[in-house]
Amino acid sequence: MTTVTTVTPLPRPWWLVLLRAPLARQSMRELTYVATGLPLACIAFCYAFGALAFGAALLITFVGLPVLAAGLAGCRALGHLERARARGLLGLDVQEPEPVRTLRRSSGVMSWIGALLRSGVSWRHLLYALLHLPWSFFSCLAAGASWCSGWALLTYPAWEWLFPRYADRPALQVGSDGIVLGSRWPAHARSLDGPVGLAMVAGCGLLVVLLTPWLVRGLVQVDKVLVGGLLGPSWLAARVTELETDRGVVVDTAAADLRRIERDLHDGAQARLVSLAMGLGMAKEKLGEDPGGAATVVEEAHQEVKLALGELRDLARGIHPAILTDRGLGPALSAVAARCTVPVAVTVELPQRPAAAIEGIAYFTVSELLQNISKHSGARQASVEIWRSGERLLLQVADDGRGGASVAGGSGLAGLADRLSAVDGLLMVHSPAGGPTTVTAELPWR
Repeated sequence: MTTVTTVTPLPRPWWLVLLRAPLARQSMRELTYVATGLPLACIAFCYAFGALAFGAALLITFVGLPVLAAGLAGCRALGHLERARARGLLGLDVQEPEPVRTLRRSSGVMSWIGALLRSGVSWRHLLYALLHLPWSFFSCLAAGASWCSGWALLTYPAWEWLFPRYADRPALQVGSDGIVLGSRWPAHARSLDGPVGLAMVAGCGLLVVLLTPWLVRGLVQVDKVLVGGLLGPSWLAARVTELETDRGVVVDTAAADLRRIERDLHDGAQARLVSLAMGLGMAKEKLGEDPGGAATVVEEAHQEVKLALGELRDLARGIHPAILTDRGLGPALSAVAARCTVPVAVTVELPQRPAAAIEGIAYFTVSELLQNISKHSGARQASVEIWRSGERLLLQVADDGRGGASVAGGSGLAGLADRLSAVDGLLMVHSPAGGPTTVTAELPWR
């Protein structure tokens, strides 16, 4: 048996992170992103502004629309380049926006032009090309000035040695008009030489060098917002994708439930009914010859009928319990809690009943969580609370067991979270090692 030990690296102290930041790989990538952004922003701005102005000027003719469409298509291509640059240098994974879709039963150049002009994604790419230039100019100027001045001041002792020796002038002088590097000043100007002056200038340079990566990182955050907000998929497209995924989860869950019902019927009630039919056939044959034996077989068949009815009742309860339909969540969950192996306190505070579908999902969520408590938690007691908050139905199941529950690793909680997300629900698990465990679910009221 092999034991695998996972070692969690200790967090680095803040001063070490600060000292390593100027030469860290992430800082170099962010500085490269800012430096390369200005020329690309200039190209994109000139292209977008030219296409917009030229196309708008030609709108009085038929040529204006194709020019605008071509400009929008070019902006989409430039947006693809910007997403690739952000992905490679910043690690920002922005999904591709929805493609240009023409109207049904339409094809040809005019259909493509109309689709481009109707596409909000294309206009957002154009807006990004126009807005990115001023911001890129500011960020490049700020980052370049901070980076160059910091390293120039940090290496001032070398300049103080080079300038007087090879240029016959002081490296840095301070006078009434300010500070100047490598220039001859009047007699009242004072050169920053000597150990104290060198240490002061180099210290200021070191401070600027250490703070420059954080300045660049802050500037890059704005770029991330621009790229993600204007070059990524729209909220509506992301919502459609999410709903398509949720629909797939619902379909898979329904198919799994049907297979489970079929398996339970085949292995349980159906097998008992087959045995019942065989027993009644034997009793029919023995009825004339051996009435006592026939009575024994009938008694056994009667017991089989009781067991089959019990299994069918449990199966029907697993599909949708009658008590939930008739009396609501409170009595239904009290019945589920009574079957749990640990004492469960149920508190339901609902002014009215939610939608039937949401009520059913809440019931089965609590039922599955209580089953997990019975099987895996080792708890001594548990509690169930359900209440309404605005237009959301919230439920919380807590126990004092061993903890360690997680939605990762394909556990039952992961499947439960997928089912809740299919109806815009959430599942949050707080279960540290050693317990206690608190699972909170949130569902829409309607």
